[in-house]
Amino acid sequence: MITSTANQQVKQLIQLNKKRKLRDERGVFVAEGLKMFEEAPRDRIERVYVSESFLGAHRQELDLEGLSWEVMQDSVFRAASDTQTPQGILCIVRRRQYGLEELLQAENPLLLLLENLQDPGNLGTILRTAEGAGAAGVILSRGSVDLYNPKTIRSTMGSIYRVPTLYVDDPVRTAERLRERGIRTFAAHLDGERFYDQEDYTGGTAFFIGNEGAGLTDGLAGRADALIRIPMEGRVESLNAGVAASLLMYEAYRQKRNKTLYI
Repeated sequence: MITSTANQQVKQLIQLNKKRKLRDERGVFVAEGLKMFEEAPRDRIERVYVSESFLGAHRQELDLEGLSWEVMQDSVFRAASDTQTPQGILCIVRRRQYGLEELLQAENPLLLLLENLQDPGNLGTILRTAEGAGAAGVILSRGSVDLYNPKTIRSTMGSIYRVPTLYVDDPVRTAERLRERGIRTFAAHLDGERFYDQEDYTGGTAFFIGNEGAGLTDGLAGRADALIRIPMEGRVESLNAGVAASLLMYEAYRQKRNKTLYI
């Protein structure tokens, strides 16, 4: 049992939670909570840590067979955790690397290209919705928030394991590659001439979503096949990026589902 916060493994966990550079160098992230542990692909789990009290309460149903795991004193686990009220279990998970070609393998894929998104909660919401709406993947510009930030990981509620994601250095070039592959691209933009529900998304589709405050850069918006907007009443100018992305994805999902139903 690990009984001291001076333990090297505890120090490493704390640093992994805090430092993106270290997570990137090791190609891992920390997933905390019972649901995140249970849904993690077992072949990607490097190590599991459980608190003494959690193990005592869940020993019968907790499946740790074949995994490398350690027990921590409750106080030590709290120090290593990124949450104020930890559940008592966390694991280090190896990342899965994807390439753009993998995201394009599906027939008529639904994709998102996120440019300079900064809020971990927004990104987590987008990943969860992407899974629910059947999206083939999420592409992020290099200037976006860290996908493996502990707050983002928690807010995905497990979708981080199942939604293909990748970072790109040049989102404008990526947009061009999508068009070359027959993917029709739509930029969520205040200057959109048509409402989002007036377009056809039954073919290969990619939505461009920009920074929460500044929106899309002119360079990326200018590469879209069409600018679309969400109609607003009252004095509201725009929606939260996560909410906007969710509306667009589910409109595409609705159209694709209805097309399948009536073929």
